[in-house]
Amino acid sequence: MGEQPVSLHAHLVVDRPAFRLDVDLRVASGQVVALLGPNGAGKTTALRALAGLTALSGGHITLDDRPLHPLTAEQRPIGMVFQDYLLFPHLSALENVAFGPRCQGASKQEARRTASALLERVGLAAYASAKPRQLSGGQAQRVALARALAVEPRMLLLDEPLAALDAHTRLEIRSHLRHHLAGFDGATVLVTHDPLDAMVLADHLVVVEDGAVVQEGPPAEVARRPRTDYVARLVGLNLYRGVADGRQVRVGDVPFSVTEQVEGPAFVAFSPAAVALYRSRPDGTPRNVWQARIEGIERHGDNVRVHIDGPIVASADITTAAVADLDLARGQRVWASVKANETHAYPA
Repeated sequence: MGEQPVSLHAHLVVDRPAFRLDVDLRVASGQVVALLGPNGAGKTTALRALAGLTALSGGHITLDDRPLHPLTAEQRPIGMVFQDYLLFPHLSALENVAFGPRCQGASKQEARRTASALLERVGLAAYASAKPRQLSGGQAQRVALARALAVEPRMLLLDEPLAALDAHTRLEIRSHLRHHLAGFDGATVLVTHDPLDAMVLADHLVVVEDGAVVQEGPPAEVARRPRTDYVARLVGLNLYRGVADGRQVRVGDVPFSVTEQVEGPAFVAFSPAAVALYRSRPDGTPRNVWQARIEGIERHGDNVRVHIDGPIVASADITTAAVADLDLARGQRVWASVKANETHAYPA
């Protein structure tokens, strides 16, 4: 968090039949925190609780040292960007952005002046009179962001703000959004299930599974040291939990040689690209070798991803030429190997 003061501290408890959300959030002034997790983890419930759209069963929400939880959604100093933007179809872009200030008591002229400045800030001054149906997905997203900022919020809430965009537009708008969020001095909470959105837009990640925080930290740290299978899959790593004794971590019956010195419960992680496959046991005495069976083969970018089962279940990324050379097929027995210096071990 550095030296920045914490502007948002929220303990969100929401009880529902067969589900309980219990999440603690701290967001510094000017910081972007991403809530990341699989579908049904509780991310959107947390965002709606912050917005006042879902009632808390317990806990509290404090923003700038002011309790927010007793306030209605309308009374909270927040701006919200919904996944499908929810622009008013009968209003122009300018009128959409001016709507919030008008609701807060600004004169029509003042609200339009605020809206015009914000549309210029997001690069849409030329589209002030356009109706939502005349806007592209990326333009609609920027109008929604301008509308959220028009009420001069202290907290900005974004619910999957890029999910409705195609891949090409998403790339461009992600860059624009990062720039605009950097200019906001309040607390920003972003909900996403896309790791790239989270890594690019957020300063701090909070990973939620089954209604609870399972890991949090700066994006690079979370990516380097995943603590659950979900996070490992998200960042594209093979992850195992075992018991360490010096530079060896035993995962089940398989001892893994590692370069770090670790003791006690530990994780071992390595990239699928670090896994080498052989038809017969490799010559010499390479460490971290085990026999496995091929469970599946699929294209993965420019390479081929091979899923293997055995004492260690893993994904291996190899070239199409290697697939042909090894004559690989589902159900086939192979040998797998990972060099010690390709692994990363850390306390569990």
